[in-house]
Amino acid sequence: MATSHTGTAYAKVPNQSTYQSRVADYWNTEENPVNLELGKIDDLYHHHYGVGAADLSVLDEPDDDKRAERITRELHRLEHAQAELLASHLGELSPDDRVFDAGCGRGGGSVVAHQRYGCHADGVTLSAKQADFANEQARTRGIDGKVRYHHRNMLDTGFASGAYAASWNNESTMYVELDLLFAEHARLLRRGGRYVVITGCYNDTYGQASREVSLINAHYICDIHPRSEYFRAMARNRLVPVHVQDLTAETIPYWELRRQAGHLVTGIEETFLDAYRNGSFQYLLIAADRV
Repeated sequence: MATSHTGTAYAKVPNQSTYQSRVADYWNTEENPVNLELGKIDDLYHHHYGVGAADLSVLDEPDDDKRAERITRELHRLEHAQAELLASHLGELSPDDRVFDAGCGRGGGSVVAHQRYGCHADGVTLSAKQADFANEQARTRGIDGKVRYHHRNMLDTGFASGAYAASWNNESTMYVELDLLFAEHARLLRRGGRYVVITGCYNDTYGQASREVSLINAHYICDIHPRSEYFRAMARNRLVPVHVQDLTAETIPYWELRRQAGHLVTGIEETFLDAYRNGSFQYLLIAADRV
């Protein structure tokens, strides 16, 4: 059992590594306003960043409280747009199909997929706290019969082979070895199933990871992979890319707004912007079919 700073004890998944325990402990105690305050707007909690043009007029609001509220809503809108973009690449799905959300966080992505397609969704997280929270949200929405969250390891889920029509990772691949991850996705997906990932990766045409990437790794206790390794690991695990989209330019407006959101700033905003602008870091969407 792991214990949070509040004294709450959380169970570990079987065969959890020391590093995975650190990651689980981080998310079991995490209560970052940039995650929680945005989610309170419509009870959709997204643990990722945003894409698209930002409405910077929210910064001109003279009333401090209204300004904070408008900034929060705009950041949430951009994050929801990112979740919808990912879901739009999951392929043709029916209400009878199952989808797998690897590293589901507090569950927003699975809800978005269900709302779009009516499909069944299984989310997996190392954090028992996140899984409990997400399941309560599904019950409140009345969708717990089709959307479920599990306290499991996304590298070894125990789910049935070939049971899923689509699966994804949304900014969670930097916590695992890609070969192990893609092998599990390939096992879970039926032939022709679609895998989608949105991730930050370092641009290895520049050489090794930049100083900014190293700072991001330290901030989130993660290990950002080079861009090339995504494609190599997919090829080794029967995942064939069918769509690649560089979202770097589309995420910069989100970070430009977030760095001015005083009540939500975490201190990593300028590092992200510097990394994106100097070309050492990229924000990619990759969709691949399981063959």
